[in-house]
Amino acid sequence: MSEIASRNIHQHLITLLEQQEARFRVVEHEAVGKCEAVSEIRGTALGQGAKALLCKIKGNGVKKHVLAILAADLQADLSRLAQHFGGSKASLASPAEVDALTACVFGAIPPFSFHPDLHLVADPVLFQRFDDIAFNAGLLEKSVIMNTSDYLRIARPELVDFRRE
Repeated sequence: MSEIASRNIHQHLITLLEQQEARFRVVEHEAVGKCEAVSEIRGTALGQGAKALLCKIKGNGVKKHVLAILAADLQADLSRLAQHFGGSKASLASPAEVDALTACVFGAIPPFSFHPDLHLVADPVLFQRFDDIAFNAGLLEKSVIMNTSDYLRIARPELVDFRRE
């Protein structure tokens, strides 16, 4: 078992946010699989949702896992993401890779990397439209709504334009 697999990601995240004095709140809700539905339950705009995509970048000698964060109302251009890292293609990771690198299931991954082999990137549009972002917090039935500037300060993602135009 990897170090990440033994963690309670939700509690690890909440502890980190508290230690870093982030402005946030936890919202408990029904476990729903669609961004639109969970946004409605949270009472947030769809564009505030921080969708986390675990991607594999390959080709041209590159082999890398990337946690790519995107506003929930946008779509990813995985070829742009691959090009940024010098790869020739990018795809979504398998459920086994998601589990190994995040200790979460699809849909519950928070926009933070807690694994040394998982590079964190975020599309900057997510941070330009709202003062707060919202995301599932390691569990499908718990979300965090947090201050955008606190997220950027704590998570420190590499900002990469990879949304589909």
